[in-house]
Amino acid sequence: MKYFVTTILNKGKKEQIGMYAEDRKEVNELVKLKHSGIILKISQEREPLEAQFKRFKTTFLSNIKKRKIEQDSLIASIRQLAVMTNAGISIYDSLNEISKSTTDKTLKLVFKKLSEDINSGHSLSKPMNNFRYELGNLCIAMVQLGEKTGKIDDALFSLANMLEDVRANIIKFKKAMSYPKNVMIAMAVAFSILISYVVPNFKNMFEKLNTQLPIPTKILLKLEYLFNNYGLYILIFLSISSVIFKYLINNNYNIRYGWHKVLLKIYFIKNVIMFATLSRFTLILSELIRAGIPITQALETSVSMVENLPLKNKLASVRFAVEKGSSLHVGLEDTKLFENIIIQMISAAEDSGTLDTMTGKVAEYYKMRFDAVINGLSESIEPVMLFFIASMVLLLALGIFLPMWDIGNVVMGR
Repeated sequence: MKYFVTTILNKGKKEQIGMYAEDRKEVNELVKLKHSGIILKISQEREPLEAQFKRFKTTFLSNIKKRKIEQDSLIASIRQLAVMTNAGISIYDSLNEISKSTTDKTLKLVFKKLSEDINSGHSLSKPMNNFRYELGNLCIAMVQLGEKTGKIDDALFSLANMLEDVRANIIKFKKAMSYPKNVMIAMAVAFSILISYVVPNFKNMFEKLNTQLPIPTKILLKLEYLFNNYGLYILIFLSISSVIFKYLINNNYNIRYGWHKVLLKIYFIKNVIMFATLSRFTLILSELIRAGIPITQALETSVSMVENLPLKNKLASVRFAVEKGSSLHVGLEDTKLFENIIIQMISAAEDSGTLDTMTGKVAEYYKMRFDAVINGLSESIEPVMLFFIASMVLLLALGIFLPMWDIGNVVMGR
């Protein structure tokens, strides 16, 4: 993003407004949207030190606590908006009513601002671009589709259905991960209590022996020393590191790309990410094609919903291939992400003119594959989980009992 300074004439007085944008055209649109007055000049300038500090502070804090709309609230409000517009109620009145009735503070703020912008003469999709993070690319794309076709209510109903499908995938993943996560947390708490309160009692006894201790006991005593003397510092260090890591991932493309690449190599995570991505991509693509959106635009919107950067880059190449005149099935085949049977299905659909129907079947197929991965996720995680649990139990057992066996042998004169 570049820094621009815009000079406007408002009520006979000149004002200068600094903002970030991609180009002068975007600055011109943003100034007209947010400010009244005549634009005199738009110039790109070096970002002031104060603005740099303010941007860093805003970005840093936003990564700690971003304004997010609860997905359930967003889906409910979109469906309510669809019902109200279908009943003939104006968009302005619908947004106002929903903003008053919702309990989600961010949603209330967003819908209230959208209603104000609509009342100023703007279309719904244009001010929605200012809330791309809160609403998402899919919401904006479907609203734009509804405005182009004149069927905003149908577009909103389709949007609510797609968001519900995406939400269902997220819920399935969280449910599958809840049991392993709870078990590992319980084991971590139990291990911490043992290290803090049980091991110190044995430590005094081991020190009195004044003999060579086995390796498991040395490791256990070292952990006890670090935990009881530097535990708070370690916790603070880990907390700060996680915040900095999250900030770097959100704001540095190369670090985010590398992290996403690592995730695709982790044993039980890679299949979840792969099939969740393909399921979401094909679902949105099929709905957009069915709604009559051109294939290149449908691909652009579908790719924008992909979060994993390596997969996003591969799927983005499909759009570039189609724009250059290639067939959709050829572009999909070049990504090496889709099975041969899927490529054949898309190829046959392109020849027969039934691409909208066939992409729907492909979306159903990847939804089925994703469900299968999620259902088997617990079984995939169990060996890893058991390994960590067994390692902790073995370390505690050997660390405490090996020296005690040595004491027993000394007492018995062996």
